[in-house]
Amino acid sequence: MSKQQIERIRVPSIEEVEGEKKRLDKRGEQRHFLAGIIGTLTVFAAAVVLCVTLFFPVLQVTGDSMEPVLREGNLILTRKTDHLKTGDICGFYYNNELLLKRVIGVPGDMVDIDAEGNVSVNGQILNEPYVLQKALGKSDVSFPLLVPEDCYFVMGDNREVSIDSRSSIIGCVNLEQIEGKVILKLWPPGRVSS
Repeated sequence: MSKQQIERIRVPSIEEVEGEKKRLDKRGEQRHFLAGIIGTLTVFAAAVVLCVTLFFPVLQVTGDSMEPVLREGNLILTRKTDHLKTGDICGFYYNNELLLKRVIGVPGDMVDIDAEGNVSVNGQILNEPYVLQKALGKSDVSFPLLVPEDCYFVMGDNREVSIDSRSSIIGCVNLEQIEGKVILKLWPPGRVSS
């Protein structure tokens, strides 16, 4: 290095060094603050996903056994619960497949279905505005049927095609099989009528 190059090198003042140090410190604080926000949002998002997965599973409808209320491709929100009543739509596992059906009879109920497809529970015919066409459907069980303890008698709304508790293949669904109750249609948005 020549003498001219050495003379051109400027040594910063103490004020300039302190100013640069403050600027770098401030940048570090901003990065630390941003990392804290990102960490908090990540933990919050993970908690939401965990809660939704454990307590409010989101499911996609397959098949047509619940038409017209639920159609193929609808997204639904369910809630884990042990308390189901007549008219609730529930999801349960059968042969590792999740099925959606409507609760018709709860433990201790006497369910009967006549040849025209009229359903009665404990001697009273059910008002079923969600059913477009009544039908006995595919049934190989004897009626009237007493719903066993810890079990539910379930049927699809599309009675002609639904395979449900009317078939000995599925029968009454045990409470342990039930994943949850359908509480909301997410897509297309709407309520689930009962």
